[in-house]
Order: sequence, then C-alpha cells, then structure tokens
Amino acid sequence: MKKTGAQILCETLIKEGVEIVFGIPGGSTLPIYDTLPQYPQLRHILFRHEQGAAHAADGYARVSNKAGVCFATSGPGATNLVTGIANAYMDSSPLVCITGQVGRPFIGKDAFQETDISAITLPITKYNYLVTETEKLSTTIREAFHIAQTGRPGPVVIDIPKDVQQEEVEFNYPEKIDLPGYKIVSRVHAVQIKKAAKLIGVARKPVIIAGRGVVLSGAYDELKEFAEKAQVPVVTTLLGLGSFPQNHILNFDWLGMHGMVHANMAVQNADVIIAIGMRFDDRATADTKKFAQHAKVIHIDIDPAEIGKNVPVDVPIVGDIKNVLRAINKEIETKEHVDWISLIGEWRYEHQSLKIVESEGLLPDYVIQQIYKETYGNATIVTGVGQHQMWAAQHYVYNKPNTLIMSGGLGTMGFELPAAIGVNIGCPKEAVWCIAGDGSIQMTIQELATIRQENLPVKIAIINNGYLGLVRQWQELFYNRSYVGVKLWNPDFVAIAKAYDIPGIKVTHREDVVPAIQKAIDNPGPFLIDFMVEPESNVYPIIPPGERLDKSLEIPPMETINKSKVMSYGKRSK
Repeated sequence: MKKTGAQILCETLIKEGVEIVFGIPGGSTLPIYDTLPQYPQLRHILFRHEQGAAHAADGYARVSNKAGVCFATSGPGATNLVTGIANAYMDSSPLVCITGQVGRPFIGKDAFQETDISAITLPITKYNYLVTETEKLSTTIREAFHIAQTGRPGPVVIDIPKDVQQEEVEFNYPEKIDLPGYKIVSRVHAVQIKKAAKLIGVARKPVIIAGRGVVLSGAYDELKEFAEKAQVPVVTTLLGLGSFPQNHILNFDWLGMHGMVHANMAVQNADVIIAIGMRFDDRATADTKKFAQHAKVIHIDIDPAEIGKNVPVDVPIVGDIKNVLRAINKEIETKEHVDWISLIGEWRYEHQSLKIVESEGLLPDYVIQQIYKETYGNATIVTGVGQHQMWAAQHYVYNKPNTLIMSGGLGTMGFELPAAIGVNIGCPKEAVWCIAGDGSIQMTIQELATIRQENLPVKIAIINNGYLGLVRQWQELFYNRSYVGVKLWNPDFVAIAKAYDIPGIKVTHREDVVPAIQKAIDNPGPFLIDFMVEPESNVYPIIPPGERLDKSLEIPPMETINKSKVMSYGKRSK
C-alpha cells in the first residue's frame, strides 16, 4: 500500500513504541504536521524553542527507558537543536531528532532555511542520516532507534527533505535491520572477569566508583550485591548519584570538584579502584596525572573508547554493566575491610563537608535540605548548571534510583526547565522539582508557556542570588574577586510566572521556606518559588585548578565568614 513519507514516518515511530514527540513546526516539516492528526497515538508537545524540545526529549529518555523524540524544521530550527543534541551525546541519552530539510532539488543551493545539519551534528551524534530515497525512510528510522538505544546510548539525527515527506511510495515495514558495521559487545570476557576478581580479592583498600553507566544499565541490584559481598565502599560520580542508595552503610557520597572530602580521600588513597560506567572526566578526577597514583584500576564500561582514555587501566572490561557485575558476583568471595571502611568514616567525621552556616540572609543549602525533608526524598530533582546544581547534589539525598536529572558532561545552563517537562511526562506519577539558578533558568524561561499549556505539575524552585554564581565564586577564589560579567539584573520571577498563569511566591526569610514548599506541594498544578538567597554564598568543598583530588578547599573558618556562625555539622539526616 502506498503512503507518503510523512505517513511512513508516523507509522514507523508508532511501531518503535513512540508515544510523545517534542517539537516546533516549520515550513520544511509542514507535511509531517499535516499528517499528525491521522495518528492520535502520537502526542505532540509544542515548545517555544527547539533547544527546549531537545532537552525535554533528553529528560524524557532518562526516566522512561525509551528514546526521546523531537521534531524541528530546517535551518534555524535544526541548528537550535544542537546544544540539546550535544548535551545528550555527552551524557549518553538516547534521542532521535527528526529535522525537516529543503526539497531535494534545492539542497546545496543556499535555499531559504537550508542548513547542512548532518555535517553540523556529525561530531555530536552516534550517527546521522540525510534521507534522499523515500523507499528507505522506514528502514532508516528503525536503524536510528536501534543505534540510539543500544550499546552506549546517544542521539541520532534524521534529516528528511520536504519532498520526501510528500512523496508516495509502497510502505514495507522492515522486520529486521542489518548493520554489519555496528557491533555491540554482548559476551562477557571470562578471562578479564577472573583477573578483576583476583585483584579485588587481594585488595586492602578497594573503592568502587559508580557512574551513570550503572543507571543506564539498570544494574542497581547487581551493584548492591557486589558492594555487600566484597564489602567495598562505594562513591559515585555526579551523574552516578542514585545508582547506590545514599543511606546504605557502604555509601560514602560522591567525588570530584565539589564532591565530599572523605570520598575524594578514599579514592586517592585506594589500592584498587573498580570504576563502573564512568569516564574519569576531569571534574571527577581533578588532575589526572596526580589521580590515585598508587591504585590498580579495574575499568568496566560498554564503550571501549573510554577505556584508558584518561586514566591508565590495569584490568579493562568492556560490556554491559549489568552482565559484567553478574559475572563478577559469581567469582568474588565474601570479604571484610573493616579497618579501611572505618578510616573513611573517620575522614567523613573530620571533614564536615556538609556543614551548614547560618547568617542574616537565606541560605541556599538550607533551602535544598527543606525541599528534601518536605518531599520525604521521593521527588525527582531536575537541575540546571551552576551553584544550585551542586547544592542540589550535596543536600538532597538520593536513595531511589535515577532521581537526579542534570546536565553533566556539557554543563548546559537552561537544561532544567525543559528537561523537567520531559521528566514529568516520562514519569507522570512522580513528583518533579525543577531546582533552577536565576541565571540558568532565563536561558529557557519561555518554556513556562509549555508547562502551562500542558498543565504539568512541575514545581520550580529558583535559587536566586543575583549572580552567575559559580563563575562569581571562581572569580572570588581564583581571580582576586574580579566580578566581571556576572552581576544579574533579574526580573520579578513571580510576576513572570503569573503572566504565564502559574502561581508563585517570593521567599526572603528562613521561617517562610517550609510554608512555601508546602504551598507548592499542595497546589495540584505548576508552582514557582523564588528563593532570595545570600548573594555570595559559596559551594564547598571545591578543588582548585591543577590540584590533586584530595586537596579540596573546605568551608573557611568561622571568623572569615561575614556575620555567620556554624549551625549544624556532619552528615545530613536521612
């Protein structure tokens, strides 16, 4: 039976299990949008900027275990997706991005809104396609979903000329696809497993570093079994938060530039590191040349390109995390590392990384703690990038899997609001809190319209300090307080929310924090809280540039904190 390219696209998307599409129509995608009403199974969410659509697809993918799908027209529509595509590529999120293109006769002739999006996105996609034969469209879409969702997930772009969308051809859905050049490691290398088990067996000071690969593989139970059987302390990367319960006795928080001092010290002093689904990126390791110089490294990752890329590896294991851990769990023997675990506990007590200071103003870390307490730790937290992101990672407790969604590798300001939309649509029964920076949220604030139009119960907490806070903190600590380009003139965010028909409240005093959070929780729809926090609050710990992992700057002595006093110490209540 003959169908148009647009019909073939929609029917193939449905066969791939797609239910949600995020996008904005334009001239080069009008045939697709004209066809959508024929397929009510596909729910289209209209965004105000294509970057928001890509971030929403990313957020949706992270919580739904499906590829996120977004539509954009040619030219500026397609290029507006680029930041979202790069973000998904860095954080290994499966996206299928469908872009319109000018008609085939006009390609290469600088036609109106023509851009070579395939060439532009080549370095930031797993693969991309320009479909020039309508007969191959369905096969192309099937391949794209397979590539996006298997192995190390990532984004795929399909660029479809307008006349391909309109052309009628026989529709033959391909039951099978053949990608001879696309290989995925499916078998676990038994010899490497035995080497790893042997090394773990003789370790005196082992540490597990759990990364986002554990989340992507869904290997939560396998990691827990491994840690408990081998009695190995666990630290996570920033994107690995939620891969191992933070209230577990073997959990020692997260490492890196703003990670806990005791976690960094544990890794730096380990004799065996079991790195699971992490990249050894610079934010996690600090100076890689000085990283854990006395440790043997076991690195488990599904992407062979990551093995040995940043840190020398003694036992490389390529494979799916769940399968590898299952195999290792059969080989290792039950052990105890009481002295080592006790030593890390002593470091945690000696280095109170999460102390809260109280001052005349409202403190951002206190706000995050209260959101945790009032939600009982049951919310999914979505952040942008900056100080608010680090406070959310430090002071909310992630005992449930995959409940912290943020931009990691690319560090994309503006990620939080549109991503929270995707997260809410992907897990509609879960409470979703968007914790935003006053600088970050203004990059995609127009998506408040999308939240209102879809009536999504996303709760928005703006940590408003009047600065691009993390940049200001670096300028304070490392650039002689040269505050250039970071002071923000901010609008009235509550008034903006009201303009979008979203209720909101401004909070300036500590005693008003909990009532405001409760008001947001009790409201059945979206709600915005503008928390006016101390302008120059800093995130501690922080590792200075070029320093070792265990050389964090901790919170300054009390006498150096203007009008402040220590309010509470130690590990937060769980």
